[in-house]
Amino acid sequence: MQIVTRCGRDGPGGEWVYSEWRPPHLAGVVDLMWAFKGPTSNRRKRILPSGRLELLVNFADPYRLLEGAGCERLDRVWIGGVLTAPMVVAQPPFQDVMGVRLRPLAAYALLATPLCELVGQVVDLHDVVGGAVGELAERCAGIGSAPERFRTVANWLAARLTAARSADATVAWTAGRIDESGGIVSIRALRAETGWSKARLAATFREQIGLPPKLYARVVRFGRVLSMLQAGGEPLAEVALAAGYYDQPHMNAEFRELGGLVPRAFLAARHPVGDGTTAADL
Repeated sequence: MQIVTRCGRDGPGGEWVYSEWRPPHLAGVVDLMWAFKGPTSNRRKRILPSGRLELLVNFADPYRLLEGAGCERLDRVWIGGVLTAPMVVAQPPFQDVMGVRLRPLAAYALLATPLCELVGQVVDLHDVVGGAVGELAERCAGIGSAPERFRTVANWLAARLTAARSADATVAWTAGRIDESGGIVSIRALRAETGWSKARLAATFREQIGLPPKLYARVVRFGRVLSMLQAGGEPLAEVALAAGYYDQPHMNAEFRELGGLVPRAFLAARHPVGDGTTAADL
């Protein structure tokens, strides 16, 4: 898939450029690589649960964590664990940043640490994987274009994952069915197919995904709804039914619990680019 780039202007602030890429050779590992360079339109950003981990490389001034757990000052390279509630960050006046949206099992292999320890956390990636992170950041900083930064990080990820540990095959299969269904598959039916006990599946999921299966499915479904609303065009009631909610009030309740806002508030705060996992914190 080709790299997609969009440009715009933030009033008197100046021009911005947004790029994204879904590397085909990392399908099933990386959902999306993205980059943004330009003036900040909203100083506070709300980061919403999606069922993914986010690795970020920053080339401008630091971000600050306002709501959430982990590092208060976000400087060069950091990773955010799977979320079950929103985070809020303060953004610098000018941004030059790229992100990698990782599937949990890929992050588990990459980080070699139980993902339950990162749930709801944002941590300096150097503290998790060591000095190789600094080398990656330096290489990217010396590259001017988003496409070359994407390829540099993709190659770094591919090399590390080649030598990484493998996730449990049963967990991989179960998580895959949840992802493919958009979070609406029956967890009881999946567990019956695996032959695992409820306790064993939940414990292994917490280690390698970060969340137990039912909560992971809820977060995946929420992430799907965010993407649908970001695209726009469909009435909220139809989006709710398409995503597997009983009705719109059911979807609204999930929005309040997982995102801290209601769908109409998200629609008013969504960014003009991206897949809906972030919005202005109005």
